[in-house]
Amino acid sequence: MPKRIALVLSAALSLVASSAFSEEKPFITLATTTSTQDSGLLDAILPKFTAQSGIEVRVVSVGTGRALEIGRAGDADVVLVHDRAAEDAFVAEGHARERRAVMYNDFLIVGPKSDPAGAKGANVVAAFARIADRGAKFISRGDDSGTHKAELRYWAAAARDPKPASGRWYIEAGGGMATTLGMAGELQAYTLTDRSTWLALSNRRGLVEMVSGDARLLNRYSVMVVDPAKHPGVKAALGQKLADWLTGAAGRSAIAAFKVGGEQVFFLE
Repeated sequence: MPKRIALVLSAALSLVASSAFSEEKPFITLATTTSTQDSGLLDAILPKFTAQSGIEVRVVSVGTGRALEIGRAGDADVVLVHDRAAEDAFVAEGHARERRAVMYNDFLIVGPKSDPAGAKGANVVAAFARIADRGAKFISRGDDSGTHKAELRYWAAAARDPKPASGRWYIEAGGGMATTLGMAGELQAYTLTDRSTWLALSNRRGLVEMVSGDARLLNRYSVMVVDPAKHPGVKAALGQKLADWLTGAAGRSAIAAFKVGGEQVFFLE
């Protein structure tokens, strides 16, 4: 290729690359729980935020514990999680200036129709005690998620420690809610789930709702913008726009309008 043509082609390619870069939408990274993703909520509401703000949201869907670790490393601009004690610690450590309540739903215990533990209709603490006492199969998230941390609180309230039974009747999935529910269905076991993911599950494999309605099953979600004073590389100004939107009129309306199977699954704080 003649040198002059090569130089012209190189300049043209550089111009195209520069134009594509300049036209790229600004984006932020949101570290959040699997329940907000698996339920379909984020797919329903984030395009509305992007359309209104011009900001793309790139989602990292993991358990709450891992989402907060990502925030602590400065690898996310915003976190949306559901474990109040861990959220308060995140703020106290200086990783965010504040937490804002966004929405809530509830947890429920699901299990096989045969109900070998006799859990159906019990309160959450009694149900956990019965599952342990009868050695009925239970699938735990086992992933330091908000759901896993709630499960551990219920075991403690029931004065039962399932850890010695790990690998026997107590099985740790080490994965997200959809994965855990799939294992529970396959093994005809009990598990703790958030209602939104449960309703979004297309194949429940014979699992049914066992315990719900207990006030202790309330499941609250909060949003936090990672503090640039602690993590200078984060896009705090753009992240704040998402937090403001989620807790403002437009975001609240989008959350309230989201339904699974015609049923509202997230409610406004």
